[in-house]
Amino acid sequence: MEILARTVRISARSLSRAGLVHAYGHCSARIDADSFLVCPSRPMGLITPGEACIRVPVAGTLPEGVLGEVRLHQQIYARRPDIGGVVRFMGPHVMALAALGRRPEMRHGFGTYFAPRVGLWDDIQLVRDDDKAQGAIDAMGDSAGLLMRGNGAVVAGETLQEATALAFYLDDMCRIELAAMATGVDAPVIDPRAARERATRSGRIFERMWEHLTTGDPETMI
Repeated sequence: MEILARTVRISARSLSRAGLVHAYGHCSARIDADSFLVCPSRPMGLITPGEACIRVPVAGTLPEGVLGEVRLHQQIYARRPDIGGVVRFMGPHVMALAALGRRPEMRHGFGTYFAPRVGLWDDIQLVRDDDKAQGAIDAMGDSAGLLMRGNGAVVAGETLQEATALAFYLDDMCRIELAAMATGVDAPVIDPRAARERATRSGRIFERMWEHLTTGDPETMI
């Protein structure tokens, strides 16, 4: 359990260093079919080495002190047994595009990991009850990512390491979309067949991004 908690803490701090979270945001990793570990309920960049993470049930009431939006994590873990890690984040490009009520198209390599399309939850209210959490994850569907209008995004991966990389990918996908909008260029969209081929996991794709994002973290040397 402590190895998993260390991964959660490292992910939290790496997302902060990358500018993908600030005072708000959270990440988690699945323990088993019935529970997961979520980072402490405070700014992710301030989480200290060895600090306790919180065990949360996949179904049921959130433990005392756990942020209300962790219901999003519950919904993902309950519906998608292949998912092992979830990140709720507010990258600058994600925030800008989500505020416009727009979702990014698959226009570059990173975008192909969100095929067939990034989900969009068109509601500016914070997701702090089960009904909203269910609606948001309905909008996410089988995608690896969801934009939440005015509130950033959620990504889900097979592991928390993968989800951490996907947070970087989705913010970059939104950067490309905003650039295309600003220039007025009718940028091409990658077709589904090419997207499936491009969205490879070979060649240590996610491992290398994890290494990039976590280099220098105080717990990577332990």
